[in-house]
Amino acid sequence: MSMRLLKYAFIEDYAEDNWFNTPSDLKGAYDVVIIGAGGHGLACAHYLAQDHGITNVAVLDSSYIGGGNTGRNTTIIRSNYLTPDGVKFYDQSIKLFKDLSCELDTNIFFSERGHYTLAHNTSTLRTARWRAEVNKHLGIKSEVVSPDEVLRACPEIQLDCGGSQAVEGALYHEPGAVARHDAVAWGYAKSASVRGVEIHQRTPVTGINTDSQGISEVVTPKGVIKTRTVLSAVAGQTPSITKMVGINTPIEIFPLQACVTEPIKPWLNTIIVSGSLHMYLSQSSRGELVMGAALDPMELHSRRSTFEFVTGLCDQVLDLFPFLSGVKINRQWAGMADMTPDFAPIMGTTPVKGFFLDSGWGTWGFKATPISGKTMANTIATNLNDPLIQSFNLDRFKNFNLVGEKGAAAIGH
Repeated sequence: MSMRLLKYAFIEDYAEDNWFNTPSDLKGAYDVVIIGAGGHGLACAHYLAQDHGITNVAVLDSSYIGGGNTGRNTTIIRSNYLTPDGVKFYDQSIKLFKDLSCELDTNIFFSERGHYTLAHNTSTLRTARWRAEVNKHLGIKSEVVSPDEVLRACPEIQLDCGGSQAVEGALYHEPGAVARHDAVAWGYAKSASVRGVEIHQRTPVTGINTDSQGISEVVTPKGVIKTRTVLSAVAGQTPSITKMVGINTPIEIFPLQACVTEPIKPWLNTIIVSGSLHMYLSQSSRGELVMGAALDPMELHSRRSTFEFVTGLCDQVLDLFPFLSGVKINRQWAGMADMTPDFAPIMGTTPVKGFFLDSGWGTWGFKATPISGKTMANTIATNLNDPLIQSFNLDRFKNFNLVGEKGAAAIGH
């Protein structure tokens, strides 16, 4: 029994304060309007208030807190990327995640597990060595390990993989972790609310107006807001927002599906990923197996989930773990992944003065939540791209200076 429960269990009239403020009306003007009450938007609001003292902020969402990709991901956190830009960025995110429960006074169930990216042939093993060298050069704990070492970490795995694609090694990333996605969103929302940020759920943005000075107004069904600063952090809805301000991006939207099993006795203490099999697997604190695959093959603005996905995924999982054949799938769902050509995000300033983008996250947005919020808050407060995100700016596509993260993000987990 927790000490918190012991402390309050016998107080008859004890009631916790509301976690989020729920203002009934919008004010006429805000210093900053953030579109999207997911992890990234709420984290930015938190750091604007905490780090920069900017509290006249409205967070708007057409749905509810964490109702988009934040509540639809599979909670994996890592920094074993392929480019120096990606590695440095996600390493800072992991460092923030480690202390986030204390910072937000919310248990986010952060748990370091170690992350194994399986290699089934010499080509994937070569890429694993490449990633390991880049990681180690930047001080990140990653190394290529043998099949025997994979087996020691996960005795239940079948290294012959059903006789078709035997495991030849793996990239082991010691800091690989998981956290509870909705708790991260709630914690940032609570902290931002305490500091005076307003969170307006069920408040879609229907238009954004500009004038000679840039952004001037945000239009909603509840009224028109005057503001000079807007951040779009809406993942798969990004094209509909950028269209309002006349910005074209190379973002394409693909469904990304996942599922969980019924809870079973804990047995998987690490995270298993296979790009060759297009699958990844971890076990939640409640005993569910959290599983996912690669993006759907066709662009589609939809959150529908399919029978084809779950049957194909289970077929691949059973090649590695045949003993799971009797375990039932409890739920499956999909998110809308905003993909860029170089598999890296689009962050920071844009050609429209006062309009900022936090987008292009594809399948790897959750693991970037803290550092995205912090760097976007710095960018908005100073009107200069934070040093960590300069290479992620939209203008890289105009300048043909792509990041090239596909080798470490194709499965994305």
